[in-house]
Amino acid sequence: MLLNPNNKGRKLLDKKRVIVVTDGDSTAQKAVEEASRKLNLRVISKSGGNPTPCSGKKLLSLIQDCPTDPVVVMFDDEGNFNCGKGEHAMEKVMDSDDIEILGVVAVASNAKDVKGIHPDCSITCEGKLVSRPVDKEGEAEKEGHFVLEGDTVDVLNRFDDDLIIVGIGDVGKMSGKDNCEIGAPITTKALEEILKRSGVNGRKKDQD
Repeated sequence: MLLNPNNKGRKLLDKKRVIVVTDGDSTAQKAVEEASRKLNLRVISKSGGNPTPCSGKKLLSLIQDCPTDPVVVMFDDEGNFNCGKGEHAMEKVMDSDDIEILGVVAVASNAKDVKGIHPDCSITCEGKLVSRPVDKEGEAEKEGHFVLEGDTVDVLNRFDDDLIIVGIGDVGKMSGKDNCEIGAPITTKALEEILKRSGVNGRKKDQD
């Protein structure tokens, strides 16, 4: 798996660049689609669903069929605190040598019996960039709390340490502060932060 453009000895030109979002219910899907539209990103709408309706193999095919990239793909476990359908599909996609993972928008939930993930940073419900995780409402966790708990994030722990992970609250919600009708500003900032940290400015030119 290729994680970022700084890796050596790899050919990047033929690899689709992908941003993973660990949520996909109907509200999250609308927010991700709106944020992606604002940032001129492609989004696999068929990856939206609660749980993820497509297999990892199908999603890889859909990613490769996109005429441009970066491509945003959603994964959802429907609250399954074990390794559910969304995480299985995500694992398959992230294991592929045919794509470049730019980063992950890791979504917090009320999950308790999970390992969780250590994000590089998080976007709060107020749109602030913080070094700590956030909770489901997008509030920054207390000092000393380093893990973002989510029902579709544990599988991320098996991937390379240089994976860019940006934490966020419940996509499209957070008491209306990420509503798609106001432009999904929190989700937009999370995607923007991944683009910034991965050194990506925008879409590649359309391909034949």
